[in-house]
Amino acid sequence: MARKLPPGFEHPVVANAFDHLEAGRLSKREFIRLAALLGASAASAYALVGLPAPALAEGALPFPPDDPKAKAGGVLKVAMQVQKLEDPATFSWVQMSNQARHTLEYVAITGPDNVTRPMLAESWSASPDLKTWTFNIRKGVMWHTGEELTADDIAWNIKRWADPATASSNVGLSVVAGLLEDTGKKDDKGKPIMGLSNGAIEVVDKYTLRLHMNRPVLSAPEDLYNYPTAIVHRSFKAPLSDNMIGTGPFTLGEFRVGDKCVLKRVTKTRDGKDFNYWGGKVYLDEIAYYNFDSDNQLSAFASGDVHTLYDFTVEQLDLAKSLPGIIHAARTAQNICCRMQVDHAPFTDKRVRQAIVMSVDNEKVKNLVYGEDGDVGENHHVAPVHPDYGPLPPLKRDVEGAKKLLKDAGFEKGLEVTIDVGNTDGPWHQTACEAMRDQMKEAGINLKVNVMPAAKYWEIWDKTPFGCTAWTHRPLGTMVMSLGYRTGVPWNESHYANPAFDKALDEAEATLDVAARKVKLAVAEKILQDDAVMVMPIFRPVYTIVAKNVNGYQGHPTEYHQFNKIWLT
Repeated sequence: MARKLPPGFEHPVVANAFDHLEAGRLSKREFIRLAALLGASAASAYALVGLPAPALAEGALPFPPDDPKAKAGGVLKVAMQVQKLEDPATFSWVQMSNQARHTLEYVAITGPDNVTRPMLAESWSASPDLKTWTFNIRKGVMWHTGEELTADDIAWNIKRWADPATASSNVGLSVVAGLLEDTGKKDDKGKPIMGLSNGAIEVVDKYTLRLHMNRPVLSAPEDLYNYPTAIVHRSFKAPLSDNMIGTGPFTLGEFRVGDKCVLKRVTKTRDGKDFNYWGGKVYLDEIAYYNFDSDNQLSAFASGDVHTLYDFTVEQLDLAKSLPGIIHAARTAQNICCRMQVDHAPFTDKRVRQAIVMSVDNEKVKNLVYGEDGDVGENHHVAPVHPDYGPLPPLKRDVEGAKKLLKDAGFEKGLEVTIDVGNTDGPWHQTACEAMRDQMKEAGINLKVNVMPAAKYWEIWDKTPFGCTAWTHRPLGTMVMSLGYRTGVPWNESHYANPAFDKALDEAEATLDVAARKVKLAVAEKILQDDAVMVMPIFRPVYTIVAKNVNGYQGHPTEYHQFNKIWLT
């Protein structure tokens, strides 16, 4: 090691990462993210590598500092789809989580800088082999009932996510999957039923929780800010909208699906005592979400009805530039995954899937939709913006090769398939699929683009044999690969199952050497790419706009709303 590291950086993975930083094999920002994951202070990590840290409140709070000019009061009005609030553990949209985000909080919080910091936990540490994680729960966090948050509350939530009866996508997260073992039982479809292994969750004391995993997991804190991991009170019963008890500074006031969701400041606990929010000052009186579909949100902003919006599409960028607001753009891993169900004919034949993939030029599709913005997809789910991304050789379109594969598969006279498209993030989904359709024609593939209402698409997104599904950003490539493609996980919409892929992903997640980890993840990327499960042409940027009288707004790559310190002029 070139020099001795200061206190807080003792974990061998951090020391190893620092060696790679010194050798030029790891970027400063990658080192900061990793050090913060493994228990070092993010501010100390920024200082160690000589980068300016984002301003945060004094002490251990994960929010920006108080603005001395800030004025209390006012209602922040936001245009966004207002969706049902059933069970946070089964949330399937970021919008749902935004409606609950300032009421229900998380063990950790990932900021706009992609660095994960403690939230309901005040700190954490990992064993050298990354199999044991200890979370120190923040003292003095008050539920809206007046009770104090404890380690038992966090343990109760994790056990609930792991329960098959909950049907939570969180079982696809490495932090939860690492706690599970095969129970020896099978469900009605013959799939193994997984359950918590003996001693997996240990409540050490009132404020200390320890997780004992059956394999190394590097991303435990980051996993615990995935949007369905919001911490609910132990009295929770669905639907959430009937009784939303949290630890955050707001509570649910008015709520009507498809109309409005109004969050009001909490001043009193349910037993009549003063509510003391652990996170410091909060300025807004209310956060009001008004229902607008994606193609109408910018119009609502232009008319002055709202201060900001969830996002607007690339087709609306020129209009947004003409409006008196501040545009925020973020490079992300958000995408459209045009995936085929590998157990549904004709996609059961790998040659058919390969022909479809080979007939498309991803770069041309990306450039048609986003021009110079965004990143070209490689038909796996890890993006260049991910810190664990391992680059593969560029894909090349091969029309003649696609024709040969179709002939070998018995489709010498051509192939006809239909892709379902919901335009859930805007009409650019349809534009991309139509570009793919035009390219596929040259290989003898007749692609029909079936456009349906966004709400209808989300009813069938995991059932349609060929669908165009929008996936949001996750801070790690291993997270989304585990959520979407591990054998048997709830969000595996392609029904993909490959033991070699699972093994390669396990090895990537267990690899402590940061540079070697990228190489290992590239193996999993290549397996998924070669199995031709999807056409993923685009990793898109996200755009939003904010009125000039909104102070303290920060855009987030996952479009998570973090409004604790926002104030209105």
